[in-house]
Amino acid sequence: MSHLIKRVQGFDAQSNAAGPRAGLSRELLRLALISYSDACTAELTAQRRGLPLSEVYARGYGVSQLSIAGILASEWDAQLINPVEQPADISLIRAFGPGRCLQNGVMPWRRIGGATIVLSAHPDRFDGCAAELRACFGPVRMAITTLDQMNIGIGAQCGQALVTAAETKVPAIESCRQWNARFALIVGLALLASIAVLAVTAPRALFAMVTTWTIVILLFNTLLKGAAAYIGWRAAPEPAQTVTPARLPVITMLVPLYNETAIAEHLLARLKALDYPRELLDVCLVLEADDHTTRATLGRTILPTWMRPIIVPKGTIKTKPRALNYALDFAHGSIIGIWDAEDAPAADQLYKAAYGFANSPPQVACLQGTLDYYNADTNWLTRCFTIEYASWFRVILPGFRKLGLVVPLGGTTLFFRRDALEKLGGWDAHNVTEDADLGVRLARHGYYTDLITTVTEEEANGRPWPWVKQRSRWLKGYAMTYGVHMRNPARLWRDLGARRFFGLQLLFLGTLSQFALAPILWTFWLPTLGLGHPLSVYLAPWAFWTLAGLFILSELVNLAAATVGVRKAGKHWLIKWALTLQFYFPLAAIATYKGLLELATRPFYWDKTAHGVLLPKGWKSQATQPPQPLLHPVSDG
Repeated sequence: MSHLIKRVQGFDAQSNAAGPRAGLSRELLRLALISYSDACTAELTAQRRGLPLSEVYARGYGVSQLSIAGILASEWDAQLINPVEQPADISLIRAFGPGRCLQNGVMPWRRIGGATIVLSAHPDRFDGCAAELRACFGPVRMAITTLDQMNIGIGAQCGQALVTAAETKVPAIESCRQWNARFALIVGLALLASIAVLAVTAPRALFAMVTTWTIVILLFNTLLKGAAAYIGWRAAPEPAQTVTPARLPVITMLVPLYNETAIAEHLLARLKALDYPRELLDVCLVLEADDHTTRATLGRTILPTWMRPIIVPKGTIKTKPRALNYALDFAHGSIIGIWDAEDAPAADQLYKAAYGFANSPPQVACLQGTLDYYNADTNWLTRCFTIEYASWFRVILPGFRKLGLVVPLGGTTLFFRRDALEKLGGWDAHNVTEDADLGVRLARHGYYTDLITTVTEEEANGRPWPWVKQRSRWLKGYAMTYGVHMRNPARLWRDLGARRFFGLQLLFLGTLSQFALAPILWTFWLPTLGLGHPLSVYLAPWAFWTLAGLFILSELVNLAAATVGVRKAGKHWLIKWALTLQFYFPLAAIATYKGLLELATRPFYWDKTAHGVLLPKGWKSQATQPPQPLLHPVSDG
């Protein structure tokens, strides 16, 4: 023990820290919870990062929050209170606002002796909100708790209020939550009835009208995709980062999980491989309250101290964006990122996100990374899915960005400036393609999305019917997003300008039309098979073959974009499979019909995609250690 005392005395002599900060390090040394070198490094890290020393010890060195809280309570001569075991007076939390409590890191607990006891996990930051607390409650007195206990306590007592807020964060005018499924059903039935009448009374006129619309959409889509593909192909490599952040930001990564069993252990292994300072990393595993499968899996697993579960209470809907909105209130970072359960992000991805924002103006509110698949060689469907993603993320999206069009976001490997995200109200909790919708709302509010050169690999959906279900959700969300933003076309025009307005029409309405009317386009393959075409008797030969040539040109543009995409992805072996995409995209037509039907029957239904089904060979060897007791209890808080 004498050598430990000398080390503590030596630390006191050399440290420039004073007050509670130095006391925390000294006490942790006395308890042999850290080493002398750790204490010195932690002090310097806290000063350099601008972080509370307690957070550095908790997230960076694995010191338990309870040990830190006990020391802080002694240093600040304050009471140590566990609000999970001793719940707060909920009227006090409501008076200050549960969201405001989470934002400021405080929790009004109870009134005792004419003063309101307010819990804090960071006493050195308490003065920053003391004036607000006194304005609300009068005299206040600080007590100490842990951050986890505070979050669990607020969640347990105010979870329904927070989840209601999460479902309505986006203003009603920009949300699809007022979508009238009954009205959509009536309109849909009326449209089908009109088509049926025309099919009987004027079949040729009907076919001509539908074909004309299909050809017009095909023409403009081909031009847009061709321009985007050419620009994306010619795009120069991203310049090296020139600005290094004065202080690296705290990044909160939200990882929504639901009914995950096969993927959970692999996910934890991938997250532990991240190369980013642990004291700046806040990974939130977002779970639904009734998801007993995932909770049981995580309950048998050791989580590092920079990773924590957040339980989302039941609400009126169950969607990924609702869960993200709820978790956003509990996030610590100034940058908010999204990963999916099956993701395998590049180890240096968070550094690239931090540098990307440091080198961008404030109007760049979102950074989108590249998505790819790690199971491309599983079967034909995963190969085609990989080719499609390579074309989209490596060719088309860079072209959209260079053309100054709205960039539709992918659902993962997204990074946001938190202040901008909160100004927009987060995600539309009712939209089943919340990513594409958020991309449009960012553009309408004057923000921009940029692309960063970092790759996240995912698991490609390689089974036909699950693929159709997943794609039907995406296309249903596209239709809802288009309907929401076209409620007031004049306002949309003013918000976006002419170029982005027309680009949005082609992206959303064009995509839906092209997939829904794909059977009309397929008829242009008939002449190549020596069969007649219904239009050939009504059009001059030159006109008919011009239309057929346009169809063939569009297919060549798709093939060119796919070829460039897989080359950029370094997967040259997939080029030969690009020729088979003609047999792949008909599945999207089926998905479109399913999605449009659900608009009138269950518009907010989230067709969940199972993960961990088609993992590459040998993937299980990368699993983490056998399940162990959970460090952070997964409770209903």
